Amino acid sequence: MANLGELERSVMEQLWATDAALTANELRDALGLRDAADRERAVATTTVLTVLSRLERKGFVARSRDVRPHRYRALLSREEHTAELMHEVLDRASDRDAALARFVGTATAGEAATLRRLLDELTRG
Repeated sequence: MANLGELERSVMEQLWATDAALTANELRDALGLRDAADRERAVATTTVLTVLSRLERKGFVARSRDVRPHRYRALLSREEHTAELMHEVLDRASDRDAALARFVGTATAGEAATLRRLLDELTRG
């Protein structure tokens, strides 16, 4: 799974925030011009389309080609994406057990309780 650039992440955040498939113009409006002070941060529709094309190639979004304008939706939830990133990092670790131990060692009490509960559920099947 590829890492996301700043604009790619912004587009994905908009897609993750809704259950609906969005057009490039809807995404541009959500990302871009809010008021006159934001004018220099406005994003062109062509830029959004380029980002969506890259995200589609990377497997992050799907495009509905049967309607015009095309609509885009996230293929993975934010949580699924995060879990895949965590697996990628663990897969690259020279000592996976040490990396997991370090991660668990920095967990808050609430996070540790969640991990315990999830692991219990997993082992109970």
